[in-house]
Amino acid sequence: MNVEHINPFIEASKTVMKTVANIDVSLGRVYLKTSPYSSETLVVVVGLMGELRGQVIFSMDKNVAFKIASAMMMGMSITKLDEMSKSAIAESTNMILGNAATLFYNRGINIQITPPSLMMGNNIQISTPNMKILSIPLILSTGGKIEMDIALAEAV
Repeated sequence: MNVEHINPFIEASKTVMKTVANIDVSLGRVYLKTSPYSSETLVVVVGLMGELRGQVIFSMDKNVAFKIASAMMMGMSITKLDEMSKSAIAESTNMILGNAATLFYNRGINIQITPPSLMMGNNIQISTPNMKILSIPLILSTGGKIEMDIALAEAV
């Protein structure tokens, strides 16, 4: 996996979280995951097509989801994941990937993104066959973290 293909996702995550939720993001220790793996309570998957293909998977617990949804909804108190708060979480990931796609485009790499798919449950199992998964913990200034898992390959 080319490190130059990872930086746009990190940059976009920091920019979007600061802009739309006023949350600063720092990076935890980056590591490789093996597939299949277990994930947190809430998972958002966005597919990538074009010159790069794969998925970006955002995993978080409910408390982190509450904080992000609340911030995106102008500070409204969020205590459950209803359709409005789930929509806010999905839209935040959509904005991150849209921003990353623009950064890639400016570097001469064309990608398209799929609409985000949000899943909730306990011990969600994720499998990305035949792809390495780079996990980037995004540590939030409001507490908690988002695991941003990137499974990426260059299109042939």
